[in-house]
Amino acid sequence: MIDSLVERINQEDAPPEGIPIIGTQLLYNESQGTAVVLQLYDSDADMQEGDTAFRAMDPSETPGTRVSVDMTE
Repeated sequence: MIDSLVERINQEDAPPEGIPIIGTQLLYNESQGTAVVLQLYDSDADMQEGDTAFRAMDPSETPGTRVSVDMTE
């Protein structure tokens, strides 16, 4: 499941429309079956725009369940 997600991300030329990400990191713990995704943005406004776009997406587009969202500078 994670391998196919990483492959899909690596094949994309740009982030999804409306998401001004400048970088992404995926940290995956196979033994626990958990992952943390870090999304990097240039500004707080870009981060808010990305958050709005991600919340509007169909959850079935990615594996797993979103447990929490934290934002920080």
